[in-house]
Amino acid sequence: MLFTNLSNMPDQFSKYWPPQDERIQQALLSVYQDGDWGRYHGKRTEQLAEQLAERFAMPHVHLVCSGTVGIELALRGLGVTSGDEVILAGYDFPGNFRCIEAVGARPVLADVEVASWSLSVNSFEQAISASTKAVIVSSLHGGLADVTRITAIARQHGIGVVEDICQIPGAKVSGKIAGSLGDVSVLSFGGSKLLSAGRGGAVLAKNEAIWQRIHVFKERGNDTYALSQLQAAVLLPQLEKLDERNAIRTTSALQIIAATEGIAQLQSLAHESGDHPVFYKIAWAMPSCQQRAALLTRAQELELPLFEGFRGFVKRSDRRCSKPVDLSHSTRAAETTVLLHHPALLAAPGEVESLGQQVKDLFEEYC
Repeated sequence: MLFTNLSNMPDQFSKYWPPQDERIQQALLSVYQDGDWGRYHGKRTEQLAEQLAERFAMPHVHLVCSGTVGIELALRGLGVTSGDEVILAGYDFPGNFRCIEAVGARPVLADVEVASWSLSVNSFEQAISASTKAVIVSSLHGGLADVTRITAIARQHGIGVVEDICQIPGAKVSGKIAGSLGDVSVLSFGGSKLLSAGRGGAVLAKNEAIWQRIHVFKERGNDTYALSQLQAAVLLPQLEKLDERNAIRTTSALQIIAATEGIAQLQSLAHESGDHPVFYKIAWAMPSCQQRAALLTRAQELELPLFEGFRGFVKRSDRRCSKPVDLSHSTRAAETTVLLHHPALLAAPGEVESLGQQVKDLFEEYC
């Protein structure tokens, strides 16, 4: 079986995640000693919500049980309901598509940019209709969507903007913190994420009306989608070290990307001036799905941490979604994307250099 996630990451790199951090151990001990681990409400969740609000410049925060639930709640907070349309990229995390269906709306597919694996501004604008209520803007695989332009267009049409920053906590777009540009933003604290509590997430809203609609939906005698005090406790020290670890990952990622530049027929990431990416994954696009399959089989034999990308939504039935624009880039992304997962980016410099050379040699062989 090919490597697909952190559960079967090669041992050489799995040791780097989750991080062996003494402060996390101390946080767990502290929450045990004061009894917050067994309480519905406690100071850890309050501290985490306050710090997220400050970091992402979004004053209203709901801590939730997963990033996927967070997307659904964000849509509900924007008032999306049956009969509405929600635009998302034809290549995206599968949960986002299902969240649109969960609120009774219809997914509308737009294309991605070739060099960012993220929603195309022009394709988004072309996909807008009179029924468009919201857009989900995901930044994927180290790429960054142009949220500034997408948000400006959305404002002109009265469309709500959900920033999916599950893969990019700490990134900046045009000098502004990702997650602060749309109407509502979503973080994931899943087991593989850069901020990890095994499970969990957060919804950050720009105005109280969005926050209140989410609150009304999830309050059913108690907080139906809550994050626990234990989870908040382990996230707080990680949030403090996020920028430091992002800097290490970025240095490693750019070194590996540079090693693969110039390989014929291989598409890699590109960034705009003023953008500051972070790397949950690194993406490349192979010339064909057959070449990708052969490369990943060989990568498994060599125990290199390379994986397939998302399957995307282009092949989904027209009964489930609308496809008003060309989706050729999304199609290519689904068929040819190769990913390198982030634990390897925290390896020692010598290991990163060796990995970059191995990845380069492999791409040269199969491109």
